[in-house]
Amino acid sequence: METIRLNNGIDCPVIGIGTYMLSPAEAENSVREALKMGYSLVDTANAYVNERACGRGMKDSGKKREDIFLSTKLWPSEYENEKAVEETLERLGTDYVDLLYIHQPAGNWLAGYRQLEKAYREGKARSIGISNFEGKYIEELQTKWEIVPQFIQVEAHPYFTQKELRKTLDRYDIRLMSWYPLGHGDASLIQEPVFAGLGAKYGKTPAQIILRWHTQMGFAVIPGSKNVDHIKDNLDILDFSLTGEEMNEIAELDKGERYYHRTDEQLVQFAAWKPGFEKA
Repeated sequence: METIRLNNGIDCPVIGIGTYMLSPAEAENSVREALKMGYSLVDTANAYVNERACGRGMKDSGKKREDIFLSTKLWPSEYENEKAVEETLERLGTDYVDLLYIHQPAGNWLAGYRQLEKAYREGKARSIGISNFEGKYIEELQTKWEIVPQFIQVEAHPYFTQKELRKTLDRYDIRLMSWYPLGHGDASLIQEPVFAGLGAKYGKTPAQIILRWHTQMGFAVIPGSKNVDHIKDNLDILDFSLTGEEMNEIAELDKGERYYHRTDEQLVQFAAWKPGFEKA
């Protein structure tokens, strides 16, 4: 498995299993099967309401905890809950996470970030990050962090390569983890001729070419799926490399267009909503 070196010296796998929009049963099965296949990065969140299921999947996989890179996110309504980190760890069935994010720049997000910094100092989080922080929010955070984050998790794909954001990330050596890595399954992206051509050259699917593009961009990527065959295919991207010319050809697809658009009104709603956590 290829890895990314973080700004605190920790290595993170370049590809993992995402669990967004998976039910507890689906998340448990996907995590278990992915880890058995050779994955070692697992990504979940308070808001996905499947942390307990991910913990069960990890345990049932037979893989040692120290061989798994576990990522989760605190939801805005938990930012001022002093027990939020401990409760998250309890749901996951672990003493620590490898990466802990705040999920949105909503509510008292500075209190949330202070929780991350505290967890990092106490060894409950081996690295910390921010999710969906862009523009004015990351500009403000830069003036307030005491510990520079290791990761940011944002939408990124060949139609939206985060050019401007990456300038800030490079300045602080912050790594990017992609969600919507395949453009939310947009057929127009998947069917771009460049991916069909490269797929024919390397014996890969267009989706595999796109995922390989992510890893060669230096991004970690967490495609989610409940389909075991798709999970297996998503991992099968590390036995070839795109050339510099091919990477440049893909770069020309960048339209600066995202699929997810968040409003200020939604941020207010995020701060008020409380996840209905799994009971067992």
